[in-house]
Amino acid sequence: MTKTAAAAGTALSDASVAEYLEAFPEFFERNQALLQRLRLPDGRGSGTTVSLLEKQVDVLRERNRQLEKRLAEFIDVARGNDALAAKIHKLTTRLVHARGIAPVVDAVEASLREDFDVQRAVLVLFLENEALAARESAFIRLSKRESPEMRGFEALLASDKPRCGQVRDSQRDYLFGEGAVDIGSVALVPLGPVGRFGLLACGSTDSQRFNPTVSTEFLARIGELIAAALAAE
Repeated sequence: MTKTAAAAGTALSDASVAEYLEAFPEFFERNQALLQRLRLPDGRGSGTTVSLLEKQVDVLRERNRQLEKRLAEFIDVARGNDALAAKIHKLTTRLVHARGIAPVVDAVEASLREDFDVQRAVLVLFLENEALAARESAFIRLSKRESPEMRGFEALLASDKPRCGQVRDSQRDYLFGEGAVDIGSVALVPLGPVGRFGLLACGSTDSQRFNPTVSTEFLARIGELIAAALAAE
């Protein structure tokens, strides 16, 4: 076909050849000798060529490697989700056995530290409770929703959704103290509808632990559990 076309002065475009082969997929079955003679660049930049069959095998191998990589990524995500689900179950168990506001707060703190490995956390509560007021610490913070310090969190509370990433210096200083310049990322979780009970803040020196691309579904569940436990007391 090529010799005939060349002799006739007819130029075949890539599109024409591709269209013909698509229309007649049995072409190479009828011309197996040609199939064996076709050579293609090996794609490795070595300047050598390989047969069409070898090229096809390489393509299939590469596709298989990509599929294996995607499968490994899916398995890692599934394992991570299972681990998070187990941690949330532990938190739920702690909260179920807590009786009173103070025990609920203690259960949250213990779960964050022991189950979730969160060493820098703050529970800001819009509650007036003498027992908690007497126990205010780096973890427990009692406040009023209308207080000046909470103005920077109004949008978060109104959105009713957790948020991850960086926070303003004023927010970081209020939550973790003015010396907490090592905080690289923060997760903020409203507690209850539009932050009725307050918010939970978790900080990490790792800038990627609570980066903005992290799914907040599990954080939302944690917020719902804590809010439900507070509402029951």
